[in-house]
Amino acid sequence: MPNGQKIYIIFTLQSEEQKNKFEEQSLSGTVFQVSGELVEPSMPAHRYAFSMPKYIESNNAQGVFEVKSFRFVKKEKSLSTFFAEQRFKVKKHIENTFPESLVAEAQSLLIGERENVEIDVERAYQKLGITHLFAISGLHVGLVSMLVYELLLRLRIRREQATWVLIITLPVYACLAGGAPSVWRAVSVVELVMLSRIVSNRIAIDDALALSFIGFVLLQPSVVFQIGFQLSYLATISLLFSGHIFSLARNAWQQSFAITFVCQLLVYPLLLYHFFEISLSSFIANIFFVPLFSFIVLPANLLLLLLTYVANPLARLCFFLYEPTRELLSLVIMWLQDTPYQMWAPGRPSFGLLLLAFVSVIIVLIQIEQRKHWFLITLTLLFPAFVIHESPSWHKELKITFLSVGQGDCTIIELPFSKEIYVIDTGGVLRFDQELWKESRKPYEVGRGIVVPYLKGSGIRAVDKLILTHADADHVEGAEEVMEEIRVKEIHVSPNSWQKSVMKDVVELAQKENIPIREQMAGMSWKHGDTTLSYLSPTDLIYEGNDDSLVLLLQYSGFQALFAGDIEQSGEMTLVEKYTESISDLDILKVGHHGSKTSSTEPFLNLVQPRLSLFSSGLNNRYGHPNKDVVARFEEMKFPTLNTAEVGTIEVTVTKNGFIVFKTIDLYKQKKTSSN
Repeated sequence: MPNGQKIYIIFTLQSEEQKNKFEEQSLSGTVFQVSGELVEPSMPAHRYAFSMPKYIESNNAQGVFEVKSFRFVKKEKSLSTFFAEQRFKVKKHIENTFPESLVAEAQSLLIGERENVEIDVERAYQKLGITHLFAISGLHVGLVSMLVYELLLRLRIRREQATWVLIITLPVYACLAGGAPSVWRAVSVVELVMLSRIVSNRIAIDDALALSFIGFVLLQPSVVFQIGFQLSYLATISLLFSGHIFSLARNAWQQSFAITFVCQLLVYPLLLYHFFEISLSSFIANIFFVPLFSFIVLPANLLLLLLTYVANPLARLCFFLYEPTRELLSLVIMWLQDTPYQMWAPGRPSFGLLLLAFVSVIIVLIQIEQRKHWFLITLTLLFPAFVIHESPSWHKELKITFLSVGQGDCTIIELPFSKEIYVIDTGGVLRFDQELWKESRKPYEVGRGIVVPYLKGSGIRAVDKLILTHADADHVEGAEEVMEEIRVKEIHVSPNSWQKSVMKDVVELAQKENIPIREQMAGMSWKHGDTTLSYLSPTDLIYEGNDDSLVLLLQYSGFQALFAGDIEQSGEMTLVEKYTESISDLDILKVGHHGSKTSSTEPFLNLVQPRLSLFSSGLNNRYGHPNKDVVARFEEMKFPTLNTAEVGTIEVTVTKNGFIVFKTIDLYKQKKTSSN
C-alpha cells in the first residue's frame, strides 16, 4: 500500500504444494505484485460477536484486499524482516525438536505463537483465569530481564555493562516474541527506568509507565482499542498503586493473594465488557499457578530450547523426564476446569454499570488501605456486582432473536424479565468430504463462535428448553458447544430424530450431563405467564426428514409468531388443513427451510398473512437460499421480508403496541458513519 498503509489480505490457497511452500518460509519482507479488489469487511454476526471492522480499526489498517492472483517480485532486507525470520526459525525449530505435547506451550511462552494451542486447553485456562500465563506478558519480560541480568553479574560483568546489554537485547526479545502490547509495555518501561539510571536522573516507575502509554498513543492512536493494550496497562496500574495494600500482608502467601486480588479486581469490569464473564476461581488459581509458571515452567522451556541448540542428546533426556510431569500438570488443569460454578457470566454491562463497577473497585481499594470494616468493604464490592448480575433480566418485553449463523437456524426467545429462555436450533456447519490439506487446524464452530457469545453477552446463563427442530447439521451441530458452555435444563426433539448420526454427540453429552431429552409432537404445549407455546408438527412418530420438523407457535398478549423449522410443501399443507384459525394473521413468520423453493407455498402464505417474514440463510450459500422465486412470491403478496445473510442478526422486541425490529446492519452502519 502507498505511504506504508497497512491492509489485510484474503487469499485462498490453490494447491497442497502452494500451502506447503508458504508454511515452510517466512513471508516477512517478501514483495508480491497482486491483482484483486478491495472488499468490504464482513459485518459481525451480532452485537457481541467478533467484529472485523473493529479489528481493522484497532490495528490502524485501511481495509481488506482480496487477492485473485499474485507474482513474486523480490525479498527485501530490513531489521524487522530479520527479526521476523529469526522468530519463524525458532518456531520451526521448536516444532522439529520438542515433543508434540510440548510444542504449543513452548511456542506460546517463548515466542508468543498460539496457533497450535488446542481449543479445549485454551478454554481450560480461561475457566481457571490463568490464560495470561499461557502467553508472553510483562511478567515474562521481567523474569527474563532478571535472569539475564543476574547471569551477567555472575559472569563478573559490571552492572553498567549488564544494564547496557539489557537495554540493547530487550527490544530484540520483544521483536522475537511477536511484539504484543503487554510485551512492548513492559520493555518500554524497563528501558526508560534503566536509561534514567545511567544518566543519574532516576525516573519513577509510574512516570515511566505514563511515558510509555503516551508514546504508544502518539505512534498509533488506535492502539487504545486493543484489548491486550487496555488490560496490560490497567493491570500494571493496579499493581503500582497498591503498594500499601501489599505491605499489609504478613507472609508470602498473603502477599501473593493480595497481588492477585487487586489485579483481578481492577480489571474485572473490563473483562466483563469484552468477554462477558470472569473466572471466580482465578483469585485462588493464580496464587499457585503464577509462581509455578514463572519460576518452573517458563525457565524449563527456556533451558530446553537452549539445550536443543547446544546439546540435543541432553535435551532429549530432559524431555523424557519433563514431559510426563508436564502432562500430569495438564491433567490437573483439565480436572480443575470441570469444577462447576467457577465462571460468573452476567453479560456485557452497560456503560453506566461499567462506570459504577470501576468506581466501586477504587472505593474498595481505598477502604482496604484505610483498614475499614470488612462488612463495608464487602458491601461496596458486592452491590454493583449484584446489580450487574441482575440487569439482564430487567426487560419487561418479550424478546425474539434470529441469530445470523450462516447457512442454518438459531432463534432465541427471552420471556419478560428473563423468566424463561428457549433456544430453537443452534446452527451448524455442513461439512463435506474434502482433501486433507484443505482441512483447518481448528475447524470453525458456529455454536462456540456465534451462539455462545450472544447468549453470554446477553447475560443468559441457562436455557430452559433447547429445541432441536430436526436432525440436520445446520440446525443441531452447534448444540454440543452450547451445552458445554451454557446450562441446558431440557432438550426437545422431533420423535426418533435423536437416533440420527448427526445427533450422536448431543445425545451422549446430554446423558453425561443428565439433561432430559423429550420427544415432542403436534398437540403438546406449555404456558408461562402470558406466553403460550404449542407444537403444531410433526403428527406421527416416524422421522423422515424436513417435514417432521418441530413447528412451534408462540402466542403472547395478541402477538403470534410461527417457527417453521425446515417444513416443505407437504408439511405446510398439513398446517393449512389442521390450523386454519390459530395460525392466520401472524405477526412474525420464521420462513421454513431457509426460503427453499419447496417451501413457502401460496396457500400457506395466504393463510398465515405474516406482517414480517424472516429468512435464515448464509451469504452466497451453495443452495441459493432463499430461492429467488420464493422471494418474488413474498414481494408479489406484499409480505415484507428480512434475510439474516443481508442484515445480520435480527432482534425483535414485542411491546404492547406491536413489535420493534433491530438489525445488526443498523449498528454496523451507525459505527461506520461515525468513524467516517
